[in-house]
Amino acid sequence: MARDITIGLDCGTGGARALVCDAAGQVLAMATRDYPTHYPRPGWATQAPVDWWRAACGAIREAVERARIDPARIAAICADGTSSTLVALDADLEPVAEAILWMDNRASPQAHRIEATGHAALRRSRAGVSAETALPKILWLREEAPERFARTRWFVEMADYLALKLSGRLTLGQNLTINRWFYDPRAGGWPEDFLSAIGLQGITARFPAEMPALGDPIGPLCAAAAAETGLPADVLVVAGGTDAYVAMVGLNTLRPGETALITGTSHLVLPVVAEDVETEGLFGPHPDCVTRGRFVMEGGQVSSGAILRWWHDLLHEAGDGYGPLLAEAEAAPAGANGLVVLDFWQGNRNPFTDYDLQGAIWGLTLKHSRADVTRALMEAVALGTANILGRLSARGLAVDSMTLAGGALRSPFWVQMHADATGTPLRIPEVGDATAFGAAISAAVGAGLHPTLETAAERMVRIRDEVHPDPERTVQFRAQLDLYLETHAALRPLMHRMAARSRASPAPVAAPPAAVPA
Repeated sequence: MARDITIGLDCGTGGARALVCDAAGQVLAMATRDYPTHYPRPGWATQAPVDWWRAACGAIREAVERARIDPARIAAICADGTSSTLVALDADLEPVAEAILWMDNRASPQAHRIEATGHAALRRSRAGVSAETALPKILWLREEAPERFARTRWFVEMADYLALKLSGRLTLGQNLTINRWFYDPRAGGWPEDFLSAIGLQGITARFPAEMPALGDPIGPLCAAAAAETGLPADVLVVAGGTDAYVAMVGLNTLRPGETALITGTSHLVLPVVAEDVETEGLFGPHPDCVTRGRFVMEGGQVSSGAILRWWHDLLHEAGDGYGPLLAEAEAAPAGANGLVVLDFWQGNRNPFTDYDLQGAIWGLTLKHSRADVTRALMEAVALGTANILGRLSARGLAVDSMTLAGGALRSPFWVQMHADATGTPLRIPEVGDATAFGAAISAAVGAGLHPTLETAAERMVRIRDEVHPDPERTVQFRAQLDLYLETHAALRPLMHRMAARSRASPAPVAAPPAAVPA
């Protein structure tokens, strides 16, 4: 029997998604399972790894059942995860506590101190050191939670934990370490002098030594994983990585001049470049983190889809009210009757790289409706994307088009808004869930069904449509962007004072989150 089926497992902020496809890129089935996020303090966010695994197993079983295939045809599985979601494991490879989620910004002071060293290793973080990333979080644990730090034998990311649960092998994916952990394969690997300079001397002893690249084979399913997922024991586990970077494979944006726009809980603009050229306000260029010989720039928004979900959940305690909410917003006038929003609910990743910023809404009057607020939130996210592209344009790296993936595709209205705000055509793929699809494509490469990621993406990814900006609306958005930037400049000092006050206040007393097995 042909082994021509692969599974992509995408564990995002809200839940696990399993996608089953064949080697030609035909998606056979998908399934999802949600898991909760806990917010113990303002700016903090955690999740339980046991919830990821439970959801992953349920999604895999359902997707395979829906695909109506013989499981013996499944060749490989690859898992990606949210980037900079830090998992601390003890000597028995069990989590010592809940994972610190990517959007958690508790380590903002540590990130500022790391940035202040001015070390040469920071050249790919000229925008500033992100409080989301692993090293500031590890430093926070060492300083603020020393008992937990002492119990930690290994530090890994979400995708590595999933690979461990699938294969039984402890790895640290190179895709993640290059774009988030300051690992540089072209400069000898770990910058030990930098790690010592920031107070993490000797920390690499707690990093797994096995560091596979995206698409590399790890090994077969372990017995426990085969039993819990229902997959054959000889299914190959293939290395994944950062969800958005894996989505680049699912969009076939792997060559210089191509740009991915990944939308979801957060947004990411990911241009591929051929040369090692820095851009103020953006991260990168990251070498060899997706495909060898190329660089990836990164501009991200911490909370984009998360803002709409926050607003939806405030208005709808139960059920799905997105349809009416978006229809109301589409009927509201452009500019939301003068409302201005800053999309900084969890700080700003790019281009300001400032996690002491918070969200803001101003211009409210008694005239304003729920529809105006919804539209203003959506416009703010689109303006945040336009602000990132403006930094690229100022550096001479014009983005002529972007290939779009993720949650924004559910709203043609919001897709058009992004095209208008950025003045950039958007290419719409046949498979919108590019992250899970990219993981399945990577699995196909690891299993030998295609020779390289570039070849596999070329053969498996197809574009179905293109959305062009409305020139008149683009002009209007430029005026809105000016006000957006002026608002940031005016409110920044106040927001910094509020963030300092929040850090100085005692933690609120709350019920503890669900226990994690020790």
